[in-house]
Amino acid sequence: MADDKNFLLRIITPERVFFEEEASMVEFNTTEGEIGVYKNHVPMTVIVKPGILTITQDDGVKEAALHSGFVQILQDEITILAEIVEWPEEIDAARAEAAKARAEERIKNNSSETDMARAEVALQRAMARIEILK
Repeated sequence: MADDKNFLLRIITPERVFFEEEASMVEFNTTEGEIGVYKNHVPMTVIVKPGILTITQDDGVKEAALHSGFVQILQDEITILAEIVEWPEEIDAARAEAAKARAEERIKNNSSETDMARAEVALQRAMARIEILK
């Protein structure tokens, strides 16, 4: 039987069911700021901003890099529909550093051909990957 403080957390990507277990809290970045969610949270839908996803369970804490998507928060269930989410062991550190350098260069040069919003999101994604590896 599930613990009274736990809720079902589902994280789904186009490629797989990334996570589907009970959790007591989940934290992640939204376009409105960082959010921490417990069971019985006010129902809402939010947009994910790249950053660290922290999952608290009875046996410990797990972290992953969460890059984009939508979250449906219900009182006893949270569903994250993610474009990309990665466990630390799935991240190539050298590739993340290279992506960070490319994004920083695009932002620094700020040419008329540069899509600044896209470059900033690429930088946020690279930094989330690097941060989760620390």
